[in-house]
Amino acid sequence: MNLEITTPDARVYSGKIRSIRVPGAKGSFQVLRDHAPIISTLESGTVTVVDFQGKFLFFEITGGVIEVKMNSIILLAESARS
Repeated sequence: MNLEITTPDARVYSGKIRSIRVPGAKGSFQVLRDHAPIISTLESGTVTVVDFQGKFLFFEITGGVIEVKMNSIILLAESARS
């Protein structure tokens, strides 16, 4: 899957991943390969990414939106830091 994490100021991450767990507005959820299309609002919290090599990456966000479509994920965060 391809992931882009973007804030109003910069692109925070771009690359191929195995999975992502995000703090959804109604609870956290995980996205794996071939996930159904979804758009969801995000709360402040930790985004956990498992990259293509199996390395865990963590990003603290302060809310935002995620779109998942055809193994492409775009996460627009108000702010994010690793």
